[in-house]
Amino acid sequence: MDFFSSELITPLLGVLLIALAGFTSFLTAALGAGGGLLLLVAMASFMPMAAVIPVHGLVQLGSNANRMLLTYRYIDKGMLLYFIAGGLIGALAASFVVSDLPLDWMKLAVGVFVLFLLWGQKPKIRESSPLGKALAGLITTFLSMFVGASGPLVGSYLHSKGYDKMRFTGTFSASMTMQHSLKALVYGVAGFAFWQWLPLVIAMVAAGVVGTWLGLKLLHKIPAEKFQRVVQIVLSILSINLMWQAVDVLFF
Repeated sequence: MDFFSSELITPLLGVLLIALAGFTSFLTAALGAGGGLLLLVAMASFMPMAAVIPVHGLVQLGSNANRMLLTYRYIDKGMLLYFIAGGLIGALAASFVVSDLPLDWMKLAVGVFVLFLLWGQKPKIRESSPLGKALAGLITTFLSMFVGASGPLVGSYLHSKGYDKMRFTGTFSASMTMQHSLKALVYGVAGFAFWQWLPLVIAMVAAGVVGTWLGLKLLHKIPAEKFQRVVQIVLSILSINLMWQAVDVLFF
């Protein structure tokens, strides 16, 4: 069990994170959304905040890259190229400030952002011009460097394109693979020691593959609406607790 831990987390926490990665991948496959957010907030509640965004990004990179490979022929490559162009600019801009952001403020930002995604009205970005696609890539990539969970915003943007299920899945997975790759690059250049976390990340990705398979098998057997509401409430409680941890340090 020590193989999946480090001086920053205990073996028990490592095992719990691996199980959680499998469970949250199951949720995403079975319900269509929610797993990545739940994993992010849980990690932020128990792990050192300096490691949460890069490690979560690396786990999500593995998950999205797997789906991208399975749906490669359905990707809207024209859309993706403009999205990547904007993402490169967003990642470059974030690289100048990512190492200077106080960790407690980052924790507060994650909590607020997740609550906004759960209960707020996500902005409708419908601009389909090359500039609009690039701006979507720039804005969501920049945000992902600090709050981790840009997936719902990217998904909201892609839904406006009217893709069928496979084209949406392929394009979304490719877009998120790009964002998480850029995140790994930015944090790596900033000095984050990814190698310390690789055994845990690999185990979490493997658990995610199993969770995805189980979720797809049970896709039509789970009462999605009721289950999504439970996930939404659990996420809200975890986010509020995360915000309180940050506020307690920052203001008291």
